[in-house]
Amino acid sequence: MTGRVQMLHGDTVYRVHWKLGTDVLVGVCHCGAEHESEDPVELWEWLLGHPDGHAPRPAPPAPERHLAGVS
Repeated sequence: MTGRVQMLHGDTVYRVHWKLGTDVLVGVCHCGAEHESEDPVELWEWLLGHPDGHAPRPAPPAPERHLAGVS
């Protein structure tokens, strides 16, 4: 691979991480909720069923901007 791969974002993006040195997988929903399992099928069932009844993670507040000479 020659170029960097941009990380995907959005309300349909799920991530699965492997805990190094273990058989544990960590599923991360787009809302930030996490679930651990050694069974990949159980983990994907949780990930795909989890969005029911919750909203995406709220956007962070915008930084305050101050105009020079305005009080």
